[in-house]
Amino acid sequence: MITFQDIVVVGFLAFLEAILSIDNAVVLAVMVKHLPPKQQKMALTYGLAGAVVFRLIALSIATYLIQMRWVKFVGGGYLIFIGLKHLLQKQPHGDETKPVRHAGFWKTVVMIEIMDIAFAVDSILAAVAISPKLWIVFFGGFIGVLMIRYAATFFAKLLLNFPTFEVSAYLLVLVIGLKLTMEGFHFPGVDFMSASNPAFWIFWMAMALCVAFGFRRTKKSPS
Repeated sequence: MITFQDIVVVGFLAFLEAILSIDNAVVLAVMVKHLPPKQQKMALTYGLAGAVVFRLIALSIATYLIQMRWVKFVGGGYLIFIGLKHLLQKQPHGDETKPVRHAGFWKTVVMIEIMDIAFAVDSILAAVAISPKLWIVFFGGFIGVLMIRYAATFFAKLLLNFPTFEVSAYLLVLVIGLKLTMEGFHFPGVDFMSASNPAFWIFWMAMALCVAFGFRRTKKSPS
């Protein structure tokens, strides 16, 4: 039975997927830049279609493995590492992404799939940590992939107006990593999946604060 909470989680996962994959969208745009306009759309469509198949397989495996206690420690630790690494490192200046030069159409498609798989690891672990239901995780991720394909320009403008959104995404990853690690310890009385448990509300309030942080405008330094 589909509940209102399931619908909310699907929407949140789609939002999280899209925000975490903004860098991915930028890289993909650079990779297809050398192709004719018509082939650019085809390369993105074929590449992301293959990536969707990969995510379905990976999510199926992740949903099974996530029930094992050690996987929660490893997955949570990895998300914490990714979040802290991004939040603590200095941001690079300029566009350091190197475009693929003189690559053929199908080579570009393969590279798109490889890059999307590399970027998908974080979002897959984060999504499975939020909801144990496979259809919710996959559907939310699928919507997120479509948003990357058709709304990359919108998110680029969003980042331009709210640069802290990138930080917000990795704060979300950090919070989710902490939640996953705590689940591995199986603390008595702590249930992140039950709305009647304080841990549930603390977790989602922290998530909401991370999202709200992304709308904070930063002062432009004088030139």
